[in-house]
Amino acid sequence: MKSALHLSALCLLLSGSAIALTGERFPQLPLDKMTPTQRTAAEAIMAGPRGRLNGPFNAWLRSPDLADRLQRVGEFVRFNTSLDKRLNEMAILMTAQYWGSTYEWYAHAPLAAKAGLEPQIIAALGVGKKPDPMKDDEAIVWEFSTQLRRDHGVDDATYAKAVEKFGENGVIDLIGVNGYYDVVSMTLNVARVSPPKEAELPFKQAGR
Repeated sequence: MKSALHLSALCLLLSGSAIALTGERFPQLPLDKMTPTQRTAAEAIMAGPRGRLNGPFNAWLRSPDLADRLQRVGEFVRFNTSLDKRLNEMAILMTAQYWGSTYEWYAHAPLAAKAGLEPQIIAALGVGKKPDPMKDDEAIVWEFSTQLRRDHGVDDATYAKAVEKFGENGVIDLIGVNGYYDVVSMTLNVARVSPPKEAELPFKQAGR
């Protein structure tokens, strides 16, 4: 009975507005058309802190084993990272802007504001500018993430500041959140997952 109720709830959520945002390249997978492996991965995502199959997950289910592994990494870097949520969301917004991923921006700009990132910082990140002023820890995240993408590495001074502020654990978590949301943003762009038409966005979706 419990399993049946769970599957019914999953069917309702699969037909909800969040899934309707998915572009045409990966048509929505109905529950009754999923393979057992896809359904297992979908249920694991639904049972976690996200609670729904939005964003890249419908596309990822085409490779259910990869979907399951990626969603576990994503659960850690979003909900269990050692970084302050304000800084984590800042790195996510920088990633969304870099890739021109409008859905990722739409999903995370409100979360960044809720986590305490100042509106003027969010606005600057949205147009690809260096925010001014920033707190010391925000400045480190900005410089570290900027160098990582621009230079494919970070210089000694920036690395030392990051280790001093966040520890080696935090440095790896910062790399992790940048890397995971690179994959998310690439998926969203290829799948053409878009936010609602009325959403206010600081940039256009890449490739559209």
